[in-house]
Amino acid sequence: MMDRTDARLRLLLVDDHWVVRQGLRMYLERDAEFEIVGEAENGAEAIRMATQFRPDVVLMDLLMPVLDGVAAISGIREAAPDVEVLALTSVLEDDQVVAAIRAGAIGYVLKDTRGEELKSAIRAAARGQVFLSPQAATRLMREVRAPEAAEATEALTGRESDILRLLAVGLANKEISRELGIGEGTVKTHVSNVLAKLGVQSRTQAALHAVRMGIVSAGELPAR
Repeated sequence: MMDRTDARLRLLLVDDHWVVRQGLRMYLERDAEFEIVGEAENGAEAIRMATQFRPDVVLMDLLMPVLDGVAAISGIREAAPDVEVLALTSVLEDDQVVAAIRAGAIGYVLKDTRGEELKSAIRAAARGQVFLSPQAATRLMREVRAPEAAEATEALTGRESDILRLLAVGLANKEISRELGIGEGTVKTHVSNVLAKLGVQSRTQAALHAVRMGIVSAGELPAR
């Protein structure tokens, strides 16, 4: 997760189609805010390159040979947990949306998203903020309504519940720090503890738990 404001956002592009990667590279590199540090054409390459280059954000397609995007997301979250992964795909099926978020993607954006919205999604991911396309959010709401065991939620402290509420509505660590009047390092520790207690890999998964627990409503999740 990146909190710097004076550096370029370092991106890894993952898609099995060369023309898609080149289109993204040409578009994003026109903006001095972004730097493309690598390209991968399958999930296995994505894990290796994310571990090697430690980009701020990985733009991850889901349907790829060798190793698919969902497996790659899981692998990156395990090998390089500070690297955020944004699913950028044409796939809009309930099981794929849920699988990507469960694997640890912080956001889910469709390839027909307009350029400025894509940039906003990348910036949000780099800050550790949840970012969902409206279509993906609709499908995740179905998952929210589905019963799922969450015994670990009862172990959250009052402060951790506050942290969970604020990250669920889309605040980054720096914003949570200001809201609660505590240090940003303390916020990071609390967030890590919340994810561990919930048994999830990403803030987006934690946000879904917050809905199930009644800490926030489904309408408060940050769909854009």
